[in-house]
Amino acid sequence: MDTTSFVRALPKAELHLHIEGTLEPEMMFDLAARNGIDLPFATVDEVRAAYEFSDLQSFLDIYYQGAAVLVTEQDFFDLMYAYLGRAAADGVRRAEIFFDPQTHTERGIDFSVFMAGFTRAIEAAHVEWGISAALIMCFLRHLPGETAVETWSEAKPYANLMIGVGLDSSEVGNPPEWFAEAYQLARDAGLHAVAHAGEEGPPAYISGALDSLGSERIDHGVRSAEDPALVERLVAEQIPLTMCPLSNVKLRVFDRLEDHNLKDLLDRGVRVTINSDDPAYFGGYVLDNYVAIAEALDLSREDIITLARNSIEATFLPVDEKDALLTDLDAVASS
Repeated sequence: MDTTSFVRALPKAELHLHIEGTLEPEMMFDLAARNGIDLPFATVDEVRAAYEFSDLQSFLDIYYQGAAVLVTEQDFFDLMYAYLGRAAADGVRRAEIFFDPQTHTERGIDFSVFMAGFTRAIEAAHVEWGISAALIMCFLRHLPGETAVETWSEAKPYANLMIGVGLDSSEVGNPPEWFAEAYQLARDAGLHAVAHAGEEGPPAYISGALDSLGSERIDHGVRSAEDPALVERLVAEQIPLTMCPLSNVKLRVFDRLEDHNLKDLLDRGVRVTINSDDPAYFGGYVLDNYVAIAEALDLSREDIITLARNSIEATFLPVDEKDALLTDLDAVASS
């Protein structure tokens, strides 16, 4: 069995996926036409040509521009349903999905609109493909911490439709400590906490996310390798890192996949997982990420199984559902 078929067959979870980052150029044009929105691009090829980024900010500029075509409940349904179908085809059995409410509320889109679209798509995808999914609301860290608190106030009536909160957008110069109040409010409401840290920001941002935000997973975390004591802590506390290899190369965190530190951290006992981040912009969904990094770092079949196992163990699923997925994984791996 080739690597692609092997990875596809393994039950796994995707834990670092921005739903707005699954907006393929074809859908962008379709939704722009549906909603009467003018795009600054003439063709799909022109959009794809713009997907050459020098860093995180250059990506974010076009990312927010693309999100402007999402207006109606049906738009958000279509976006979510398309992603979940693709993830299910890649062997994803559980997806814990980021969304950015401030990207939409700032355009006058009410919480009720995107939440209804997302949840309806999640229910439909579960019926259609058996995939389980849940929502993680992210605060935009380039906006003030006070704005995150205001966003939580808007989101609170919908807290039962989410499993957690996260922190994303421009990392450098926006430390996690600024968002401690919003996170405390969300944790008091019973939600889990995750946070982007250590992608372009320093290892101290990872420690800050753990200590100030109560983060249970670190999204990216590649720069943890610069701090041996932090790596020891990640291993001791089994804090998952939701790594995104193709994203890291696309945004110049690493020049080449062969330079990625995923294998080194995995061998040191860190609970590393593989995810796709913003696959429409970075050139690959979760299966593509597994295959690309496996080839670049010469991962063994056992390494790949461990990564899939880590992804399931790092979910926020109830224990019985997690155990059922791990049993399925063991059955596939042993065959």
